[in-house]
Amino acid sequence: KVVCRGWAPSKDRSNSYRPRAAAAAAEAERGYFLAPSEKYYLRSLGKDVRKDPADLSKDFPSLAAEIDLPPLYTPEEFYSSVLRVSSSGLHLWTHYDVMDNALIQIRGSKRVVLFAPSDADLLYMRGDKSEVVDIDAPDLARFPLFAQATPWECVMSPGDVIFIPALWFHHVVAPGPDGPSVAVNVFWRHLPRAQYDATDPYGNRDPVPAQRAMQQVAAALKSLSELPPDHRDFFARRLVARLRAEAFPRPPDSD
Repeated sequence: KVVCRGWAPSKDRSNSYRPRAAAAAAEAERGYFLAPSEKYYLRSLGKDVRKDPADLSKDFPSLAAEIDLPPLYTPEEFYSSVLRVSSSGLHLWTHYDVMDNALIQIRGSKRVVLFAPSDADLLYMRGDKSEVVDIDAPDLARFPLFAQATPWECVMSPGDVIFIPALWFHHVVAPGPDGPSVAVNVFWRHLPRAQYDATDPYGNRDPVPAQRAMQQVAAALKSLSELPPDHRDFFARRLVARLRAEAFPRPPDSD
């Protein structure tokens, strides 16, 4: 919902709206809407937000013409290109994407901290996001394993591009003080098309086989909950052992 303050319909057809419009303009000139401390995060959407991925060439063609990426993907693999604008000082929580993507910095700066997919057990994930909000001063009493995670960090300036592989966790900060950050993300498919959720215009949902696996885990946990505690513990350990033996990659010298 968009609220336009300083403007209201009136039965008076005179110029009485002008003082209100002037007040609204002066308020906008301050650089914020509600309070000086507020932060904004804006991202472009497709024409139909329910089904169309964002596409810079359609939404902002003049900007798209200024971006020249190396041939990282084929036209058939392209999924979306997203314009992102964020206030100085804004933090975007640690999360992963299921597609390869390139992050292109256009204006301002951006600090990007990456964690490898193998650090997933150390990041206290809830869904696709980490519960460790402050990665610089984490609550190690609550998140002790986070101290074992290995961060990979860079600071991006205008014109810089970083490749973020699928499943790599990333925490992004617009540090300032050079004003708002403007960037573009380009996403492309690297798995067979059928493995992506066709109903997801944002490209955020896990691959379809992974979604099925998670649903089956939920069903397994529900079944285990019917057992008494000692039996539940025993068979849960057997389940975890099987997952580790069959689903995790083996060390190179294990054969």
